[in-house]
Amino acid sequence: MNNDSFAATWGPRMLAVLRIVTALIFLEHGTQKILGFPPPTGPMPPIFSLLWFGGILEMIGGLLLLVGFLTRPVAFVLAGEMAVAYWMVHAPQSFYPALNGGDAAILYCFVFLYFAVVGAGAWSIDTARRRSGAAPAANDRLRSA
Repeated sequence: MNNDSFAATWGPRMLAVLRIVTALIFLEHGTQKILGFPPPTGPMPPIFSLLWFGGILEMIGGLLLLVGFLTRPVAFVLAGEMAVAYWMVHAPQSFYPALNGGDAAILYCFVFLYFAVVGAGAWSIDTARRRSGAAPAANDRLRSA
């Protein structure tokens, strides 16, 4: 097996693994804020607060990413959430991410931007819908117009 066929076979699968693992960890942040599980170290955010809305995005967005449904738009929204979280919460504490605790927010932001560009990979609802013809590609819609 040459390198090109190896990458073509395993690239989409590893993209899916990255998406699934990222979604599970991100989902945990949302369930902690909204459901109190795992038990948070501090108080739960007040309902309808900015942190509460962030938890809702993390929980729902994490679930959607986990199954790979609407991956590109969901990932784009979550990348924005992480950018806002970094600049509003972490950056004012220190210029350096290692000191302000924002390194995870930065990493999530750019991983989500990556998913917004490349999609879900193998093992996703998006890929299954595309293969079944349920969700025609953007180019197919443009050609039919």
